[in-house]
Amino acid sequence: MARSKRSKARKTFRREDFPLRFSPLSLAVATAVGSMAGHVMAQESEDAEAAEDEQVIEEVVVTGFRQSLQNAMELKRDNDLIVEAISAEDIGKLPDNSIAEALTRLTGLAGQRLNGRQQVISIRGLAPDFSTALLNGRQQVSAGDNRGVEFDQYPSELLQAVVVYKTPEAGLTGQGLAGTVDMRTISPLEYGEQTIAFNVRNEWTDFDLRHPDVDDSGLRYSASYTDQSEDGTLGWALGFSSIASPGQREVIDLWAYNNFPGADNARLVTGGNAFSKSGSLERTGVMGVLEYQPNDSISSTIDVYTSSFQERTLVRQIGMPLFPAWFGTTLSSHQTTDGLITSGTYENVKAVLSHNLEERDADMWAAGWNLETDISDAWTATVDVSHSTIDRQDVILGLNSGTGPNGQGALDTIRFDVGSGAPNFSSVLDYSAAGTTVLTSPAGWGAWGSGIPGGQVGYDNRPSIDDELTQIRLSAERYMDGAISSMEVGVQLDSRTKSRINSDEGFLALANGELSQDFSSTGAVTIPFGLPAIATFDPIAMWEAGTYRRVDNFHGGVLSGDWSVDEDISLAYIQFGIDTELGNTPVTGNFGVQVVQTDQSSTGSSANNGQALSAEAARLRTVTGGASYTDYLPSLNLNFLVADGQFVRLGLARTLARARMDELRASRSVSFNASLANSTDPANSPWGGSGGNPNLEPWRADSIDLAYEWYFPDGLGYFAVAAFYKDLLNYIYNLPVLQDFSEFPTGDVMPALTSGFVNRPANGDGGVLSGYELSLQLAGDLIAPELAPFGAVLNASFTDSEIERGTGDPSTPLPGLSDTVYNITLYYEQGGFSARVSQNYRSDFLGEVQGFGSSRTLRFITEETLVDAQVSYSFPEGATLGGLTLYLQG
Repeated sequence: MARSKRSKARKTFRREDFPLRFSPLSLAVATAVGSMAGHVMAQESEDAEAAEDEQVIEEVVVTGFRQSLQNAMELKRDNDLIVEAISAEDIGKLPDNSIAEALTRLTGLAGQRLNGRQQVISIRGLAPDFSTALLNGRQQVSAGDNRGVEFDQYPSELLQAVVVYKTPEAGLTGQGLAGTVDMRTISPLEYGEQTIAFNVRNEWTDFDLRHPDVDDSGLRYSASYTDQSEDGTLGWALGFSSIASPGQREVIDLWAYNNFPGADNARLVTGGNAFSKSGSLERTGVMGVLEYQPNDSISSTIDVYTSSFQERTLVRQIGMPLFPAWFGTTLSSHQTTDGLITSGTYENVKAVLSHNLEERDADMWAAGWNLETDISDAWTATVDVSHSTIDRQDVILGLNSGTGPNGQGALDTIRFDVGSGAPNFSSVLDYSAAGTTVLTSPAGWGAWGSGIPGGQVGYDNRPSIDDELTQIRLSAERYMDGAISSMEVGVQLDSRTKSRINSDEGFLALANGELSQDFSSTGAVTIPFGLPAIATFDPIAMWEAGTYRRVDNFHGGVLSGDWSVDEDISLAYIQFGIDTELGNTPVTGNFGVQVVQTDQSSTGSSANNGQALSAEAARLRTVTGGASYTDYLPSLNLNFLVADGQFVRLGLARTLARARMDELRASRSVSFNASLANSTDPANSPWGGSGGNPNLEPWRADSIDLAYEWYFPDGLGYFAVAAFYKDLLNYIYNLPVLQDFSEFPTGDVMPALTSGFVNRPANGDGGVLSGYELSLQLAGDLIAPELAPFGAVLNASFTDSEIERGTGDPSTPLPGLSDTVYNITLYYEQGGFSARVSQNYRSDFLGEVQGFGSSRTLRFITEETLVDAQVSYSFPEGATLGGLTLYLQG
């Protein structure tokens, strides 16, 4: 627990309009009722100046954006570790729908967007699985397939502060190899005021409405109540947040460039999908904190957080198979430039129209109890118990239409011009006209594998994730005089189970047994890049009306996608605080060690690779595996006060990150080639397959961190430069591993070999990851009094790696690694008026996205620059509208 005390051939073009591109008009009301006078919370600057130093959260809330930056700066300055911080005012007033978007503004952090919103975070060039997320110091489960927490689950309005630890210490349990994100809710007794706050915002997209069954506007609102008993021994806080956020996107995904027969062997695009995508995110979060402190010697806190997350996305698209082998497509009137056909006309094109629905429901629940008591004048003991769980259910429903079944029906003529930018197409057929298209399998795909005559007319995939974690921690700390200022010892027990069901998947056929069926259109959806609009319908309504029947998919890759992973972790640590001088230089910090024992196991499914018509034919069976290992993780953190307001920080540590959950799965698909049954060469074995590896050990790294921080007088800002060096002692690669298959039946065939190579994750050599970071936070009055209302926050990070993700393949970068990330924020605040503009840049990186069949896959994601702005006005105290703040942001 954290210290609670204190394929490159594909090319994609996108046009997006999602929450970060919105122009939402926001209305926020904040009222504090702490006395007979009814002081307004947002105006209590005089009270804040008189508050005690430890009332950090109160200072953040009451004094505006500039003071909130100072507060975050103080959290960074006063910590023994190298950290970044966000304060409540940052979270509440920046145009951020979730904590994920606020985190991307911090030095060394970069976000990956899904459907236009930030979702997962990379720290210092390492993928999200290398870091951990804590809520009030307790590790959190994740809605994703692996360990990386999806931060869009956490409404920004319900969090009071976030601290990102870039270096670890022995007492920081649940730490990650890249870093640790600790999200913190309010402490009502520290806050010390009765407060009622409301926030209401409306938002809309700039794009015209693309789909008739999706809204292009949404509403975001929140409310919170904080209070204490009259004697100040009992405090409570309740918070509620709800958001309904729309988003729209247009994309064309070109399949590949190949040599086209009969066109001088020039290369051109041989197919692609153009689609219009509209979605809505609905998220409701509730937070509760109950704090009891009857005296100075004992404190007890219970906190609960729950979140309900629903996302619904509709995708209407035209797929264009353009290669001659498919439907006898021909090319005419083409223009060639440097061996590439840049324009021309395709004839005999059989378009495949898709009407897809993607839904995700994720319910999260986290609760914890913390008891801290003084057992003597020198010793303090802490008990902490927590439990968190998340259940995620996806629905991926895809329904097809076209001019006729299995290549029949009208063929189209497509004119194209790719030029030097996004391609443009035109079509002869009008796909929005009544009777032009029917429900069918236009290309006849999936006829053999599904057993459906004429091919599948759609698919139904319903993967699910369950993740559950229980933690118990006991610790004791002794405060001492001298160079060694404290000693802390503790133990923690973690029990975690994560499972994924992937086999709930099937092909769809028409319930009437026909190859095609007419449908009633609910409207037309415009397809981008010059393609025609298409007649569409509601996929769920069509499914619920009984139009389709489902045929289960018994492909070995589908059946072997089910797995569960269990982890039992026992941790003990000892940590010593340092408070001394080296010559005339004050030195603070700590040193210590964690001893971590891990027992991991997995249960999964094994099935024959390839398509089958039953589970028996696929030879489905249960497989298990597991491993145990012990790690010793020493750490040292030193802070040198080299001059007034100037620190040099040094961190040395060994850290680990456990393997991804899907890599630890016991599941595997098996292949047997009877024609090689007589081979005695393992390299030419009849056996093969792919799968996970429950025997994997974690990534381990030795790290060195060095930072210089200069804090300007009177809280007017700071300058910081930091360098880091991580020597990854090992890495996890996909490698061919020899495995025994003697337990698998082969029927009447008796192979000479019972072993073969399975492509699966394995521990291998590591490498070096290094980089440096620059930060500048500057208030205008440091330069001149006339610039007092102005300020700037600038940061940049530069990262490099010698690690090759694929052995012998230096062209494949590490997932999550962007060479360059920078953020710029300029602000103005005076007389209740506030304005801010921010720019965020992230260079190219390899990101994880949802692939075919809901599996996870890696795709190159191009560089992006995001710009957002906010203008607000707060009515002054004593005015009729005192306590009201108006926002406009986009």
